[in-house]
Amino acid sequence: MSKRNIACADFRQSQLSRRHLLQSSLCGAATLSATGLWQAQSMAAPSAQTQTGFGKAKRCILLFMWGGPSHIDTWDPKPDAPAEIRGEFKPISTSVPGTIIGEHFPHIAQRVHQLAIVRSMTHDDPAHLSSAHHMLTGAYAPKRNSDADPPSERDTPHIGSALASFRTEASPLPPFVSLPWIVSHPAAPGGKAPGQHGGWLGRRFDPFLVGDPNDPGFHVAGLSTSPENSVDRLASRHDLVTALDQQKSPWGNGDWNALADRAMQLILDPRTKQAFDIGLEPTTVRDRYGRNTHGQSVLLARRLIEAGVPLVTVNWQNDGQSFWDTHGNNFVRLKQSLMPMADLALSALLDDLSMRGLLDETLVVWVGEFGRRPKITANVAGREHWPRCYSAVLAGGGIQGGMLFGASDRTGSFPSRQPVSPSDLAATIYHALGVPTETILHDQQGVPKHLIVGKPILPIFTG
Repeated sequence: MSKRNIACADFRQSQLSRRHLLQSSLCGAATLSATGLWQAQSMAAPSAQTQTGFGKAKRCILLFMWGGPSHIDTWDPKPDAPAEIRGEFKPISTSVPGTIIGEHFPHIAQRVHQLAIVRSMTHDDPAHLSSAHHMLTGAYAPKRNSDADPPSERDTPHIGSALASFRTEASPLPPFVSLPWIVSHPAAPGGKAPGQHGGWLGRRFDPFLVGDPNDPGFHVAGLSTSPENSVDRLASRHDLVTALDQQKSPWGNGDWNALADRAMQLILDPRTKQAFDIGLEPTTVRDRYGRNTHGQSVLLARRLIEAGVPLVTVNWQNDGQSFWDTHGNNFVRLKQSLMPMADLALSALLDDLSMRGLLDETLVVWVGEFGRRPKITANVAGREHWPRCYSAVLAGGGIQGGMLFGASDRTGSFPSRQPVSPSDLAATIYHALGVPTETILHDQQGVPKHLIVGKPILPIFTG
């Protein structure tokens, strides 16, 4: 930790124990504008800094719809297509004349004027794991078209991990939170999806993992101490372990020390516990988001970005029914559980951010790893994987509401104009957060790597 990046006067003292260092580092509440991306923004060429929407967002909530939502049944209905494609649902009108969405998004329909709907997302990877890497990092997985490769240090860092690497000042809050679980698929040989952690940046930039905030016994492990282990006692032990480690190596233990420091910061600052305490929310607010895992996760995400966490990823939860991966029973699953939960949570989030004056500086992204095949599998009433065309939704953070970008053909099979890749969507997120497309990061071996390979979707930003 460099003293030149510390604002508190206590850090200008010449000799401080690690315990005092950690305690003193908490004197300044972290916000993204102070600790997040100014370094990245300063690296941008003047032409990038003047581009539409650059750096308008200070924080991001990424809602990852694990499993692959059916675009035709949600954001891109095809009422004039044959029955075997258009399916059982009817489209509904929205707050934007001429724009229709699926009938089981009634609350979202009233807020489409706040959304930019991208109907031309496309790629060529039908595998869950490797396409999740592509979506969450903006880069192809080390092994494409594969459900067999788990996370590794060859992965490109998650967008949140890359943002965490830009932080230049101490903060008690984690720079990147993921909840309510690390996405995995029981039918995939690789299990967990790659691209969810620090990858080649190292473990110090892994997300801080949080469980299910809808659990009646919910608490965040590591944010409290047991009676026999006071804060002072834990800090003293941390000092001793660190001193011993540094005697073994003049460079210490790298990522381990960084992770240990982060853990101590989380324990020492009561504001961190408060940010994670969803029980402080009024009952009416919790009800508006939905009393389910997804709804409460989205509400906690709002609490965290409001407290100063730059990026929170809410992964669709393990529901025991294959998530949005509706190979069978597509319409029953969408109607009874998937779409109603997503509808309540996203609409409540938009309202909450607007009411609190946070929406203009908070980028919200709703997307899965791919869509579903337009032609229904008749014998099981399901839709198969379909990466060739699907939808993504963005709001806030400089995004122009009430617009459609791109389009799919009459059956929702392929983009008919303005195709957008996962790399382009990631570049758009980075652009909104003030990270220039020419950014280069170094891996743990010091090898320079281009972070962004796509192009931001500039027309969806306001002037």
